[in-house]
Amino acid sequence: MSQKDRTVRSLIALEQSASTARVLNLVAARRNQSVDPELIAKPFFENRVLNSSLIVKHRIRPHEREMFAKPQGSATKIMAPMDGSDLKLGARFLMLGQRDFDACAEALFGDALKPGQHDRMVLDLMDELPSLDPFLLREQLKRNGFEPARGYFAISDADIERMYAFVRAEVMALVTLSSTEGAPNGAAASRLVEKLLSNAPDSGFGPLQETLRLSDKDYADGVFGWRGFLYYKWVLAELTPQLEEVLKEVSTVQPMGPRSPESSAYLPKARKRLEAAINHTVAGVNKMLAVYDRAYCSLTQDGKPTAFRDFLLSAPDMFMALGEQSGSVQHIMSFWRYRFPRGRRVMVSPDELMDIFLDFEGGLACLTDRAEAPKAPQADQAA
Repeated sequence: MSQKDRTVRSLIALEQSASTARVLNLVAARRNQSVDPELIAKPFFENRVLNSSLIVKHRIRPHEREMFAKPQGSATKIMAPMDGSDLKLGARFLMLGQRDFDACAEALFGDALKPGQHDRMVLDLMDELPSLDPFLLREQLKRNGFEPARGYFAISDADIERMYAFVRAEVMALVTLSSTEGAPNGAAASRLVEKLLSNAPDSGFGPLQETLRLSDKDYADGVFGWRGFLYYKWVLAELTPQLEEVLKEVSTVQPMGPRSPESSAYLPKARKRLEAAINHTVAGVNKMLAVYDRAYCSLTQDGKPTAFRDFLLSAPDMFMALGEQSGSVQHIMSFWRYRFPRGRRVMVSPDELMDIFLDFEGGLACLTDRAEAPKAPQADQAA
């Protein structure tokens, strides 16, 4: 199988999958414009080509490191289909931060991505996020004055309600701490959740800011990181029941058809590496969430605000690491279930399964003691 075939197939799978943690699929949104006029009235990007692309949180491969002046583990990658809608013909791509970004962006999108332009500001805000989770992406843009059509964000009313219910339960202790009307109630918790998840959460949290003695900037940044922690804690709670099931399928799925020497050498060991790397990443996510839990308990149960103040100060940086690791697991879970629905016979070739595993290994934020993302195996690598 040629590298071109593998690249095209990966592009199509990426566009068709439900992996919203890693991918913003503007190709699909363009196809939906006829049934959702708001997508035209309130576009994500103003540039037509850019607004018909895939935006991906991409893990930098070893051979791509020389493209950047400074070492970095990931980048926001723009993938523009060659003909505007059909990825079978391939795509042109560039990554924010690469050495020749401005020249390449001008060649593809004209002046749209020059510093200070609407589309560049939107792209820079996306680049600040550790993943493209639709809830976080929408909130990041809204808090900075950008509100694309809701159809660009793959998050349902049911998802939002479940997430709000989770956060409501999480902040109940803070409601108890701040309540001056006796025992807390659901309405009070709901109001606090609305304030916390609004575009201006500081509007209802003045007393907390005063208690923690934080500047306006440190407090605003910290609260946004706090919101991110709560979101990822909810995501992990939603994913956990499915995790064991998917891990079992990864370790047992059998491809159909003849195996190439490359896939025969790669697949058996990749299964074990993937299981170990996923478990390691989830453990890392839980470890960071535990930092928040301890700080929150110190504030709400022990009446000691210092730990929570320290948490808010460190939350923006921790939020990035948390998002990268959580997003990697989200991508694996959503893509796997998209590609292999429950109750259906598994139909996958050895080479395609190898591509899926390679993508998963390359995208995991924490690989088990591996300094580099995996490369496609060579035929002479014996099992």
